[in-house]
Amino acid sequence: MSATMQYALIMLAAGIGIPVLAALNAALGQRLASPFAAGAILFCVALVAAIVVLVLSGGVPNLAKASAAPKHLFLAGLLVAFYVLSITWVAPKFGVGNAVFFVLLGQLISAAAIDHFGLFGAQISPLSLARSGGIALMAAGVWLTQQA
Repeated sequence: MSATMQYALIMLAAGIGIPVLAALNAALGQRLASPFAAGAILFCVALVAAIVVLVLSGGVPNLAKASAAPKHLFLAGLLVAFYVLSITWVAPKFGVGNAVFFVLLGQLISAAAIDHFGLFGAQISPLSLARSGGIALMAAGVWLTQQA
């Protein structure tokens, strides 16, 4: 299997996991009567999982390099916290499908901008007419899946 296919399958699995994460954590938030407590528990579980993977991969020595990294790169942690806390709070009120629809729409827009401008060191991939059309079709497809 090619590396491209492996990457695609990993990201497909991650994409499948996003609505599952939203539904599970929203249900936990309702059971606890606190979406923020559910978010904190999720992050504790995620931290343990990340540490296990870090140790098993032999990446522990790389942690020393973190202090030299540009500080704005750590904002990613705030963004993941915002995502988890917001979807845990909104999904029970708005529906998992609707919440994820808008997450996907936001992802399409921000991914296109990041790639077009090469933001944060990303590989530049200009927003051509064909790519814009493809993104519009993806957005339309996501919208169509949410219609009753």
